[in-house]
Amino acid sequence: MNESERQKYKTRLLQEKERLGSQISRLAEAETSKAMSDSIGELSMYDNHPADIGDELFERSKDMALRENEELLLAEVETALKKLAVGNYGICDACGQEITRERLNAIPWASKCLLCQQEADHPDSTPRPLEEEVLEPPFQRTFLDQTEFNGFDGEDALQAVMKFGSSDTPQDIPGTDDYQALFPNSNEHQGLVEKTDAIPNQTTGKRK
Repeated sequence: MNESERQKYKTRLLQEKERLGSQISRLAEAETSKAMSDSIGELSMYDNHPADIGDELFERSKDMALRENEELLLAEVETALKKLAVGNYGICDACGQEITRERLNAIPWASKCLLCQQEADHPDSTPRPLEEEVLEPPFQRTFLDQTEFNGFDGEDALQAVMKFGSSDTPQDIPGTDDYQALFPNSNEHQGLVEKTDAIPNQTTGKRK
């Protein structure tokens, strides 16, 4: 990144910092300038309908949430300015690769590249323990569908047990609408090695 680009991003960051500071001050002043009873123009809050008080409380809570969000954004902007000062601006905090100019032009305070940010925003909903990557059988995870193994593995054992029922309902397993198929990959052909094994024999009517 050359000096002109650094100066351009610094100018944009300083402008954003000034805007956020002004916004935070305005929201903070609105929160503390008057009591809630004063803001609704009533001598007492006890003789008012709960819905009226609820509206005012919602607006107060919304202003507080907006202020907290602006404060978090301001912290990111200040961190980006510090990176500019020390010379590591535009480097992804996660992978160490350079952040694209297109992303910095859109979000000058970005601290991660697009791929790393997407991973951070959408983490694995079913993470597995790290130990499974190094433990040897029989303690290794035994769902072996992605390997050349064609035998009865851990997934098959789980399916065999869950056929007798579980506490799950169709809403607990994505894509399931049948109470008879409440286990992972219930549409698999049990006992088959290849898909062609499910083709009925023309003479006997049985599967090959």
